[in-house]
Amino acid sequence: MAFELDHLFICTDINAWEADRLVAFGFTEGSANVHLGQGTANRRFFFHNAMIEMLWVHNSEEAKSEAIRRTRLGERWANRKDAACPFGICLRSVTANNGTVPFSHWAYHPPYLPETMSIAVGTNSNLLNEPMLFQIPFGKRPDRYPPEKAQPLEHGNGLREITRLEMVSPTANNISPEFQAVIDCNILNIKEGKDYCMEIGFDGELQGNQLDCRPELPMRLFW
Repeated sequence: MAFELDHLFICTDINAWEADRLVAFGFTEGSANVHLGQGTANRRFFFHNAMIEMLWVHNSEEAKSEAIRRTRLGERWANRKDAACPFGICLRSVTANNGTVPFSHWAYHPPYLPETMSIAVGTNSNLLNEPMLFQIPFGKRPDRYPPEKAQPLEHGNGLREITRLEMVSPTANNISPEFQAVIDCNILNIKEGKDYCMEIGFDGELQGNQLDCRPELPMRLFW
């Protein structure tokens, strides 16, 4: 069974002022979301094959509620500049309507989804030194969204697709089976480093250029 990246989230300050750096670089911003009942909101940037989400907690009481607590989203966000990994990695199955998930998981029923629908969250969600892992049953490439959900995919800098993810982590040599399963699916690679950082490659990195978004965002772009 093949899986691919649906989107990457990065925990940011409230309202994600850090995303302005990406707009200045030439990315076209898509629509924003408020996750009703989950206590989080976002700013989003869509590419032909995946999306990058800037995520923050706007309602701490909702984030601490019974339905949400096990995700530890509130704690991950609150400790994003300390010991917590600020990333989340969302997968989708390449085969439509296939319920297979590559990692051990539990069923998350966020209030903003119909009661019959759930998100598969990795059982490593209690490990804040790893990215939150999850898979959505309704994921699609953004260039295949129906017209009513279409997002801007063309960017002033000309970048089109995410073709590489590599996470720098201080705990790269001691990872959970759930995280290893995602690595084994060729979703991303991991290497050891002092601070969390995500390296994102676009379009095969044929131009040999790069942009370091730190310290505003824990990410480096390559194209």
